[in-house]
Amino acid sequence: MNSSLKIAIIGCGNLGTSIANGLLEQADFSAQNLHLTKRNPANLLYLQDKGVRVHSDNVLATKESDIIILGVKPYNVAAILKEIKPALDPKKHTIISLATGVTLDEMYEVVSSDMVVYRAMPNIAADIQESITCICGRNNILESDELVKQLFNHIGFSITIDESLMEAATVLGACGIAYVLRFMRAMIQGGIQIGFDAKTASQIVNQTVKGAAELMIQKNMHPEEAIDKVTTPKGCTIVGLNEMEHQGFSSAMVRGVLASYEKIAKD
Repeated sequence: MNSSLKIAIIGCGNLGTSIANGLLEQADFSAQNLHLTKRNPANLLYLQDKGVRVHSDNVLATKESDIIILGVKPYNVAAILKEIKPALDPKKHTIISLATGVTLDEMYEVVSSDMVVYRAMPNIAADIQESITCICGRNNILESDELVKQLFNHIGFSITIDESLMEAATVLGACGIAYVLRFMRAMIQGGIQIGFDAKTASQIVNQTVKGAAELMIQKNMHPEEAIDKVTTPKGCTIVGLNEMEHQGFSSAMVRGVLASYEKIAKD
């Protein structure tokens, strides 16, 4: 990433802070080029020690930045865009909204039609540079696409998708972190019940889940292919899997994904 690139994260909540932490881990990014704003920025002041500019002036942050990341709640996006509009320059600024459900069309009702505007959906694994970020944009050119993808690649891995899939991306990538963590919590509880203390159960489960994910990524395998390798005839694995399916494990997961998606669509 260009070391002189200036970034503002407006409405820097949990996700914005994760992105900020991910950026600050990059050797080629200067903390002085990062503005974090919030109505009450008290819980972000610790980042000032790293050189980050923390304040509540959204217009100032916009004027002094090249990329403006909107980390505000969906119902605040229009108001924030109206606030910073006088400071926006289509030739200079790129806007990236992290808000679920706010379309590009809705943002263009406020900003100039020639602004470069993106929607992006990372997840909180940005904190450790392991996010998956789905991106779509308008008025985007190859240069801006590469810049935005490079930004989010610094906090994990990014892919470009159609805007029609952004809500689905939110469910699978952002809500999905919580689904996996809930599964992990249940697995740890099972481990405690069969004899492990909580710390040891957590260590085993954490590495098991990490190993499973890396196996899929590095070997480019379908999950069932890997499952077949550990389900021996009359073995304990297949008994456990069959019991989970009997109790509705997979259907519960699918129904949860659909329920989250329907919630976004309804709102």
